[in-house]
Amino acid sequence: MTGSLTNTRIEYHILQSFPVTCLNRDDVGAPKTAVVGGTTRARVSSQCWKRQVRLEMQEFGIKLGIRTKHVKGLLLEACAVAGASEDQVMSHWSGLGFYARARNLHQSSKIIVDQFKGEIPKRFEELIALPGIGTSTAGAILSLSSIEPRPILDGNVKRVLTRFFNISGDLKLSKTNNKLWSLAIACLPEKDYSFYTQAIMDLGATICTSKKTQCPICPVKRNCIAFEKNLVSLLPNKTIKKKKPKQTVFFLILKDQDNNILLEKRENKGIWGGLWSFPELGTNKHIEQWCNKISQDIENIEYGKIINHGFSHFDLEITPVVIDIKDTMSLEDHHGRFTKKQISKLGVPKPVKSLINQLK
Repeated sequence: MTGSLTNTRIEYHILQSFPVTCLNRDDVGAPKTAVVGGTTRARVSSQCWKRQVRLEMQEFGIKLGIRTKHVKGLLLEACAVAGASEDQVMSHWSGLGFYARARNLHQSSKIIVDQFKGEIPKRFEELIALPGIGTSTAGAILSLSSIEPRPILDGNVKRVLTRFFNISGDLKLSKTNNKLWSLAIACLPEKDYSFYTQAIMDLGATICTSKKTQCPICPVKRNCIAFEKNLVSLLPNKTIKKKKPKQTVFFLILKDQDNNILLEKRENKGIWGGLWSFPELGTNKHIEQWCNKISQDIENIEYGKIINHGFSHFDLEITPVVIDIKDTMSLEDHHGRFTKKQISKLGVPKPVKSLINQLK
């Protein structure tokens, strides 16, 4: 392959059973085998793979009979045209947290397709202009791709540099981070910088870890000041954690007679930004008043068991309120009425998904 897929290795992994007629056999009819990951497995006829590839090509709207050398361009074009909606992306990301990353990933991929013809930019200024890509991430992309030497400063690298050079100070302070950036730049070699970048990241991830460090096998322990002075467990300096505040919220779970559920699209910022969630109120004093805007025929209101959900900076106490209505819902622009099946394809927060699964 050429272009962005040069030297790309494609592996096919069999994740389903095949009929015995699909097995490769030797001259005496015995099934051929291959050792994969230390396990002996039966080999499948290449015709099975060809058939599967043809079926997948049809899914992309590619007619059979197209020469192999044209398939790459057709697939890229089909993917670019079809794309993925934000709801599809958020649906796959649901439950992982850090939802801004999913939105940024989606936006950046669209920019790369539209403005760079599907090729990831190779200039630092173009990379950091993409949503969600900062100085360190752009540096990692360029260094690991052997395009140009650029320093990185993720959490693992910060920990290695802090211990190796015995740097004290709160990592959340700009003064401490500026010092670490200076060290990251000074340590970056002009040659073999891609190997160095990968090595210092792996060193922090596997040996110079935050807990249970592996100092005896560390390849740079002889020059590590923290190891020499027995300060490894004290660095980086721990930030004093404050007690997390608690917030209370009431989830309004509106269902109509057809078991359609009302959800609203949250703004692309803050907690659960861009996800579909239940309408919420900070108090239960105005629940009926709010519901009357959606429906004038409320049949039943039932309070559920409180759910506690933790975030990095606060704890959320959720009280679900199931509201049955008889007539049709009156929806606003940011509202949607969905079945359970439809909701399974949307990006929803973990507590919302759990509550929906519990609904009868």
